[in-house]
Amino acid sequence: MQKLLFATFNKHKCTEVAALLGDRYEIVMPSAIGYHEEPEEDADTLEGNALIKARALYHFTKASCFADDTGLEVEALDGAPGVHSARFAGIAHDDTSNRQKLLELLREVPAPRKARFRTVIAFIDADGHEHLFEGVVEGNIIVEERGNRGFGYDALFVPLGEERTFAEMSEAEKNGLSHRARAIEAFAEFLEKRSHLGGL
Repeated sequence: MQKLLFATFNKHKCTEVAALLGDRYEIVMPSAIGYHEEPEEDADTLEGNALIKARALYHFTKASCFADDTGLEVEALDGAPGVHSARFAGIAHDDTSNRQKLLELLREVPAPRKARFRTVIAFIDADGHEHLFEGVVEGNIIVEERGNRGFGYDALFVPLGEERTFAEMSEAEKNGLSHRARAIEAFAEFLEKRSHLGGL
């Protein structure tokens, strides 16, 4: 099994990505190799932030690694919170506060409150070459949280064609149609074509 270094400190995200990639890869978090620095994500795009995280870890390890950045883009808010989704309510990275702020802004907006989740994965191979992969899922925001699974904005997001939020779905159901699943699928197809990743 090849080890694949994932530039995240979010255990929920790591578990989700490991499930999506399957048993060919062992996903390794930075803390497992003594890396604890969280670089400032100050880019104005998801692509930029994913590359910031991947580059920082690559410079530390000189091993192939990947990072992702995900944003919820709400039509009525001109694409916000977008690149600021994880820190929408402030620097504390608090999911509950982020959802509360979103609800405050959308409570008077009539349905459907169109939105989309978008994930960008940045992979840096052992030679330092950079590759980007994207996944998108369209849907709507509801104004009352439903479900206790998932994380982030999952309890407020209903994908198109569904009646349940991501937080009401099982992990397998969510992974079958989520933005991160679609980005990981493109990433996995790329990895399948490479015999050696230059990992740990």
